[in-house]
Amino acid sequence: MRQDATFEDGAEKPLRLIAQDKEDLQVLSALLQDSVLPITELKWEGGRRRFSLLLNRFRWEDVPAAERRGRSFERVQALLTIDHVLRVKSQGLVRDDHDTVLSLLAITHEPGEDGAGRVILTFAGDGALRLETEALEAALTDVTRPYLAPSKAKPEHPAD
Repeated sequence: MRQDATFEDGAEKPLRLIAQDKEDLQVLSALLQDSVLPITELKWEGGRRRFSLLLNRFRWEDVPAAERRGRSFERVQALLTIDHVLRVKSQGLVRDDHDTVLSLLAITHEPGEDGAGRVILTFAGDGALRLETEALEAALTDVTRPYLAPSKAKPEHPAD
């Protein structure tokens, strides 16, 4: 019987990263590419000015070790929080369809005046969220131990 991988197996600790500028957000975007989540795991807390997503993140940082050792690829549940959010707008997402599974492609930042701006979350299938922010502050935290990726495959992005 196969068991899920552990942090100790990879000699790694869970990720805990903060993004406070465009370059930091590009790092989070790369780590979160191909994350999947049910649409029900999008949460807007207007009173706290926080938007959060609980996603199943592909562990891109573990790919070289997995390939070198000939073992399966891993995913981990992670929480992405974006603070100082004033408004949330969506495009191409049907929030009432609770069976919808989203696949995150990228996170980008469009700067505005005086530190304000927009964080854009782009999903496969032309879905997107635009978060109007007073300041850029995002945090990524792994919240479970790694587990074997159900597909056992590395996500591929064929060239157009």
